[in-house]
Amino acid sequence: QVQLVESGGGLVQPGKSLRLSCAASGSIFSINAMAWYRQAPGKERELVATITKGGSTKYADPVKGRFTISRDNPKNTVYLQMNSLKPEDTAVYYCNANVATIAFPVLASDYWGQGTQVTVSS
Repeated sequence: QVQLVESGGGLVQPGKSLRLSCAASGSIFSINAMAWYRQAPGKERELVATITKGGSTKYADPVKGRFTISRDNPKNTVYLQMNSLKPEDTAVYYCNANVATIAFPVLASDYWGQGTQVTVSS
């Protein structure tokens, strides 16, 4: 099937930066939109940013101007550059991708990574 593996999380001080990566692998025919979500303790999972296959992006209001989503289509990888981090950005960050597999090239499904912890604290 399809696997998404995130990396790049960790502990960082307020105002600093982190870059998350998410690589997709497996029986991939094509990848449509990719996205980053996050879930803070006691809160619901929320959308952070999305990017289409063509590179169009959208951001949640709390991260506009601070976070940048990008992707490398040949590498099946999506990135999230997070600058000017705040304590309220602390959460588990999840990668999401809408993928058509080789077995079913006309039927795309959503796949999720396992999550990576980002903690912003002094």
